[in-house]
Formats: sequence, structure tokens, C-alpha cells
Amino acid sequence: MLEAILVLTAIAAGFGLLLGFAAIRFKVEGDPVVDQIDSILPQTQCGQCGYAGCRPYATAIANEEADINQCPPGGESTILALADLLGKDPKPLSEEHGVEQPKTVAIIDEQTCIGCTLCIQACPVDAIVGAAKQMHTVIESECTGCDLCLPPCPVDCIEMVEVEGDLQSWKWPYPESEEASQA
Repeated sequence: MLEAILVLTAIAAGFGLLLGFAAIRFKVEGDPVVDQIDSILPQTQCGQCGYAGCRPYATAIANEEADINQCPPGGESTILALADLLGKDPKPLSEEHGVEQPKTVAIIDEQTCIGCTLCIQACPVDAIVGAAKQMHTVIESECTGCDLCLPPCPVDCIEMVEVEGDLQSWKWPYPESEEASQA
């Protein structure tokens, strides 16, 4: 009887070690498809796609719960990249979720700001700094242009300004139609 218990204990210990080794050796941190989709998205965390941020939207795309054309900040280039990655046909941007716009950044009129902190609470990427009853400002390099800080501002001191292109962001303009050039 004692021999049977020792044999079963040895077998259980062996399988335990084997499973422990397998868990360390073959550990999967996350879904690689979700990671690839998330890396293509613009990371504005604006919620225009109907999800709380880019990562939940990427998860929904990977699970085929959302379509690839729901990201207005990413626009056509993001849709094309997602279609290429997933082997799907590209689609036009869903009008239900918004329209593609040029990249913008929030600017706070510091003379008008009353320091209410509502914009700080609304910013999904912590690009606004300041303290209660003090002037706030935007870290332009961190601002994604999501417009989520505009609605809560009680004094309308925030303005969205188009980011001027540089050599890194410049691209060829679309050709004008003959009708537009003759007008």
C-alpha cells in the first residue's frame, strides 16, 4: 500500500514539473493578432469607433465583433493596413462613426481657463496638465486630437487647431477633378 502511494506521488510530482516547465516555456503573453491590429491603430483613445479605446477596438476586430472601417482618426490608411493584415477587402470609412479629418491638437486659452479640471478628467491620454483653480495647458506632443476635452469645458476655452505638416507627415495631395480645377 505504501509503495502505491509513493508511486502515485512520484507520478504526480513528475507531471507537475512537466506542466510547470510547459507553462514557462510556452507562455503566451496575449493574442498576437490583437497586438498587430493595435499597433496599426492611431492610439487616439477617442472612442469614435464605439469602443473605449484602441485596444478594445483591436480585440473586437480580432474576434470579428467589429468591422475594420470604424476609426475616423486612422482614416483610409488605417483601413487599408488592417485589410492587408487580415486579408479582407478594404471598405470606405463608416459614416456612422465620423469622417476623416486632418490631425488636430488642443490649445487652451490660458486667460479664459478657470481651472475646473474637467478637461483633465476627460483626456484619455493625460495630455492636459494643471491643478484645481489654476491655469491648464496641453502637452502638444502627447495630445491625440480626440476632441474629448471640448464638451466638458464650461467656458469654451479649448480650441482644436490643425497640426501643420512636416516632412515626416507630408503626403501627396489627391488629384483635383477637372470640374474643380475649372471652377
